[in-house]
Amino acid sequence: MFIKEAIYTGSYVDWQKMPQEALPELAFAGRSNVGKSSLINYLCNQKKLAHTSSQPGKTQTFNFYKINKQWNLVDLPGYGFAKVSQQMRKEWLQRMMDYFENRQQLRRVCQLIDSRIPPQAADIEFAMALSELKIQTVLIFTKADTKLKNKIKGSVAAFENELKGKVPFTPIHFVTSASDRVGSEQFLEWAKDVIK
Repeated sequence: MFIKEAIYTGSYVDWQKMPQEALPELAFAGRSNVGKSSLINYLCNQKKLAHTSSQPGKTQTFNFYKINKQWNLVDLPGYGFAKVSQQMRKEWLQRMMDYFENRQQLRRVCQLIDSRIPPQAADIEFAMALSELKIQTVLIFTKADTKLKNKIKGSVAAFENELKGKVPFTPIHFVTSASDRVGSEQFLEWAKDVIK
């Protein structure tokens, strides 16, 4: 699938106020500095569709992008060590869980993982929460620069090993790099089948 058109259509705080159209949705979730905005811009072949920031936790709403007039990509609030209060983090997480449980248009949750670092507790806990809700998930390993190829393979294997015994089965995964422009074709071909 090639993304010919990607348009930002709005930001929302909770699922009840989101668009009621029946378009299927793929949700992007990840820790606050995982590179969601960069990956979205790369996949959509635009530089400023999603706003990137050096400040973790910048995304505090559910941001909707309509893709090819056929489906919505939903950028979720970051989780993890964003510089916000513990109470705010709990509220963000609860809003996401409400969205996962109630949003009929949701097809998959794409959990983004930083491929350059060891498995993080926040990522494992989030994957376990999705599994408990029986949410269909795919893993997207980000920042997988080609010069770090061997390290990336080890990081992917380590993360999948951490999931063993904690979730019934390991989700499929994709390896991507927005800077080296790697992984979009494989992910978008998978997405095409999911949104049909």
